[in-house]
Amino acid sequence: MPTFLFRSVPVVAALLAAFAVAPVLAQSCTPAIAKGELVTEGKLALSTNPTLRPLQYIDETGALKGMNIDLGNEIAKRLCLSVEFIRMDAQAMIAALKSGRFDGIDTGMFWTEERSKVMYTVPYALSAIDIVAAPASKAKFTSSDELTGLSIGVESDSYQERWLKGREADNVAKGRKTLKILSFPTASDVMAALRAGQLDLAAFPNYAGGDFVKRGQAVMVLPTQGSSPTMMSFRSKPVAEAVSKVMTDMRNDGTYDKVLDQYGMTKLPEKVIAIRGPGPM
Repeated sequence: MPTFLFRSVPVVAALLAAFAVAPVLAQSCTPAIAKGELVTEGKLALSTNPTLRPLQYIDETGALKGMNIDLGNEIAKRLCLSVEFIRMDAQAMIAALKSGRFDGIDTGMFWTEERSKVMYTVPYALSAIDIVAAPASKAKFTSSDELTGLSIGVESDSYQERWLKGREADNVAKGRKTLKILSFPTASDVMAALRAGQLDLAAFPNYAGGDFVKRGQAVMVLPTQGSSPTMMSFRSKPVAEAVSKVMTDMRNDGTYDKVLDQYGMTKLPEKVIAIRGPGPM
């Protein structure tokens, strides 16, 4: 036998062994969600709006990155599913979820009681609102009561928009100068308007506000207002329950802490992650 053929035998044997083992490994992973609960069997389809660093964004190479993307990938892996991220505007997500276009929303949406009645909501972290200004601004505030007589930009149909409307209602009730609230489709649009001088201030979830400040695109003028849970949401209760269990497992084995610490996100005080609210009524 030629020498080169003899030396190749161990390599060939190793390759054959690898191919023989691969099907066994694949078969040992059984999807944790019953048939009929997912839009597409074997796949967890999640919507995301990649305009909000560091939760979800497109990097310089065009890749989808961020904390929620990391969490979605890990959840799908533990459920023995592939994952698909569907990019779309946040305002359209709830209607699209209810119509069955995808299985869940993974875009850092704030939890509210109203939302918990139209989908199965799973809070997994805490967030608040940061009020920021353009880098050259000298503005500083000590209380939300001082947010009067100014224009402030915000992402439309968001928790922070609702919070600002509550502050404006308080201004009117107390005879203060009004606050002009301007809504934009995405956080990126809000930031563009702020930097173009079209706004006095902008309101972002604190993970995004802090990131804009860190990158020198804004200065902080009033941090951590209106704290509220951040959630994932699902159309199917069994899917939401399976995700809750996986995230509790991640909390117990340290993966949850590692991911949230990497992105500077505040953890839930509860040790068990679970559905909050009644779900669709």
